[in-house]
Amino acid sequence: MMFDWSSAGWGWMIFGGIFMVIFWCAIIGVIIWGIIHLTKKGQTASSVSSATNKTHYMEILKERYAKGEITKEEFDQMKKDLLS
Repeated sequence: MMFDWSSAGWGWMIFGGIFMVIFWCAIIGVIIWGIIHLTKKGQTASSVSSATNKTHYMEILKERYAKGEITKEEFDQMKKDLLS
């Protein structure tokens, strides 16, 4: 009795299909992870920049009040607006 080589290929084809699905799932997973990672990094940078801007604007506001350009009421209102 001879070995039938034509039927031996089906087993490898099934495993090849499974590995192909695993491969593409891994590729898509890495892409999604990269997008999420870059998005979180952007949010952190923008929140730091926002805090820096508030500090900068408070210094300008204090200088204007010290020079007498604005009244105490205006200073308090602007300060309240900046910090909220």
